[in-house]
Order: sequence, then C-alpha cells, then structure tokens
Amino acid sequence: MAEAVQSRLETEELQQNLSEVQALLRDGERPGELRAKLDALHPADIAYILEALPPEERLRVWDLVKADRDGDILVEVSDAVRESLIASMNSAELVAAAETLEADELADIAPDLPPAVIEEVVQSLPVEERERLRAALSYPEGTVGALMGFDHVAVRDDVTLEAATRYLRRLDELPDHTDQLFVVDREQRLKGTLPLARLIVSDLHLQVAGVIVPESVQLRPEDSAEDAANAFERYDLISAPVVDADGRLIGRLTVDAVVDYIRLRSAESQLAEAGLRHEEDVFASVLDSFKNRWAWLAVNLVTAFIASRVIGVFEQSIAQLVALAALMPIVAGIGGNSGNQTVTMIVRALALGQIQGSYWTKLLAKELGVALLNGVVWGTLLGAIAYLLYGRLALGAVMALAMILNLMLAAAAGVAIPWLRARRGRDPAPGSSVLITAVTDSGGFFIFLGLATLFLV
Repeated sequence: MAEAVQSRLETEELQQNLSEVQALLRDGERPGELRAKLDALHPADIAYILEALPPEERLRVWDLVKADRDGDILVEVSDAVRESLIASMNSAELVAAAETLEADELADIAPDLPPAVIEEVVQSLPVEERERLRAALSYPEGTVGALMGFDHVAVRDDVTLEAATRYLRRLDELPDHTDQLFVVDREQRLKGTLPLARLIVSDLHLQVAGVIVPESVQLRPEDSAEDAANAFERYDLISAPVVDADGRLIGRLTVDAVVDYIRLRSAESQLAEAGLRHEEDVFASVLDSFKNRWAWLAVNLVTAFIASRVIGVFEQSIAQLVALAALMPIVAGIGGNSGNQTVTMIVRALALGQIQGSYWTKLLAKELGVALLNGVVWGTLLGAIAYLLYGRLALGAVMALAMILNLMLAAAAGVAIPWLRARRGRDPAPGSSVLITAVTDSGGFFIFLGLATLFLV
C-alpha cells in the first residue's frame, strides 16, 4: 500500500513539474526562471517533460538545459524523441554530450548518433573505456552483454576482510546498486560473491575465500536478456556478475537495467499487438506516423474486405431475415474479445518461457474447453435474448450454436497464431490482435449466417 501511495505521489509531482514548465513556456518572459527550474530536476524528469511537449516547445526547453546534462537526458528519453533532439544538435554538441557518458550508456544511444560523432568520441576515450565501448557495441540487442555495465567492485579471494574493507573506504563512492562484491582470483576468474551484509558482520581477520557465496547466479554476455530478467525476478536479485567463456569477470547486470528492459519490452509488445512497428513520438509528423502505422492497417483492410465478402455471400438470407444483420456483430465481437484474451495469455507465457513444445496440444485442449464452457453459458443467454426479441426459437438456437462454434474457433486461432510465429522464429506479438480479429470476424459471420441459411431461410 505504501508503494502505491509513493507511486501516486511521484506521478503527481511529475505532472506538477510539467505544468510549471508549460506555464513558464507560455509566459516567455522568464527564461532564467525556467532554466533554474530545469536545473533542479533529475534528468529522467526532464526526459518526461520533453516527451510530453510538442516539437517547438520541446526544442525551447532543450536549448535551456545545461550542456553537461545533455548526455544523461539523451539516455533517458524515448528513441523517437531522442532522434528529434539529436537532429537539432551539431556535431560538436553531440560529441560533448557523448563524452560525459559511461561506455555502457554511450552504447545505448550510439545507434542514433552519426558515425562521424561516434568515431570522434571513440578516439577521445581512454584505452580501457574504448575497449569497453567496442565490447558493448558488439553484443546484439536483447542480450545480457547489451545491458551490462562495467562499474563494479572486485576483490581477491586471498585477502582478508579487513583489507577488503580498507579498499572500499579508499573509493570515492560505491557504484549504484552495489549489494555485493565480486570475488576473483589472480587471473580475474570469478570465484563467488561477498554480500555487503556478510562483510559487515564477519570477523575482519578472516580471509575473503572463507566467507564468500560460491554458488551465485552468473550470467554470460550472450545470454538472453529475457532469461536474465526472469532470473532477477525469481531470485530477487539486485546485481549479478557477467563472465566470459573462461569464467573471467567482465561486468555486471543491475536491477535498474533489467527494469528498463522489462518496461521497454512491455511497451514494444503492446505496440506490436496493435500493429505499430515501433514506438512513436506522440507529436510526430503526420508522415512519420503514417509510415509507422500503415503496414498492419493494410493487412486489416484486406481482412475486412474478406469479411465483407463473406457477408455478401449471404445477402439474400439477410434480406429475408433482417434480424441477422442486427445479431451477427455480437457473435463476431464476442469471438474477437475471447480470441484476444487467449492470444495475450499465450504471448505472455512464451515471453516467460513457460510453454515447451510437448505442451502445445494440452494447451490447445484446455483453451478449447474454456471456449466450449463460455460458449454454452453466453450462447444460451444470447440465444434466449434473441428468442425474446424476435419470437423465433430456431433463431435463438442458431445464435447459441454460432456463439459456441465461434468461441472455439477463436480459441484455436488464439493458440495457433503465436505458435506458428514462434515456430518460425518470429516474435509472436506483432499484429496478433489484428490477425485474431480477422479470423473471428470472417469466421463468426460465416458460421452465423451459414447456420441461419441452413435452418432459418
């Protein structure tokens, strides 16, 4: 409950900050006050404000942000907004912003920067940072290597806890989300971890090797980020070491990077299910928005045309019994909702790795059973309503049977669509809602009107 209240308060504070910035922008006479307001905000809050402003006002705010904060804000904003901000900056400004970032942060925005800027930044980095950046850029998107950071604290296994404690005190500060030290040997091979809680309560004269946790979660840079996120959730991790093929420590993955990844994947999944190819700036130009949306709309147009032709086949039946025109959207609509429920559950289960190849048949049987039960319950209810409205028992029976059959069709399609896409190695989410709606619309019209033609006309 306390977390919910805190979240609400933080949202209200973000909205308040946005309102104040918008008021200062409308005033236009107090740029110094607006600059002071921005200086007091966290980069993530400024990113939120920039995403909520139209392009003209966004650039006015961006021009007032201190140059040494540009890099941190570019990391925080969405990809679409980042592109618009980068387009407004010259090469010198981009280089200056990029040079303020760590290697892992720079790797996040590198795809959006001009190649010449990246090359200049790389040449200006120290050798160690340069190698880290090249390593971060070498890992594909969606892997642990693309998410990991290089800031961590490692100690040798052959030193005492007192020596480890002295080493920590010499540091200016610990890296964010440091809950444990990584214990390595002379060749930097990971031997285990030393939780800070254990370090604090242990006898300082003991050797590190005697108090470490040897069986800690270890990740490889080529591991799936999805699998890593599941591990963080399962074991309540704050950080985890990343090792190479020889077991040498090369970095760590932290909970903040995992949360960002989960949020991004969730947003991408929601957009993909609706047929959007990528995240869109809410204030993007008409042409850019069109390019993002047209593909699945074209698919939807084709499927809608097919559904209309199905209805056209039964024009005479509809002409003879006008009630069919009023009732058939109900059958198709309920089928579409049921199918979307199934698709959503299957896509989520696939993302969590919960469905293995041998279980698809059982899953299909279960979904068909649920559809049958729903069909009997709601089909009987709608059949009774149709009978009461139109006084024809046969019409009510056709309504009930059509509802049962279309819900079972929706269940079968809801399992089959993500299964087919996953089997071909594709993301099961994109356009799934469009496809399931197409199946249930065309199928629902055909089933209902076909049964009506056989038994009523």
